[in-house]
Amino acid sequence: MSKVAGQSGQATVEFAVVAAGFLALTAALMAMWRMLNDGLIVEHALAVASHHIQAVAPAVVVDVFLY
Repeated sequence: MSKVAGQSGQATVEFAVVAAGFLALTAALMAMWRMLNDGLIVEHALAVASHHIQAVAPAVVVDVFLY
């Protein structure tokens, strides 16, 4: 098997890129699992929804009465 000039380390570079991507994906999934397990995502969603409802509710009431 002959090596073409400039491709001697291609497999090593490809492995490094794929391994780094796999490790980043694994770390992100572990962080997501931990947030789901601790209930942080649900708490954040409820907090954001309540702030949105409080901010929009007066405008909705005005729209209903102005209709």
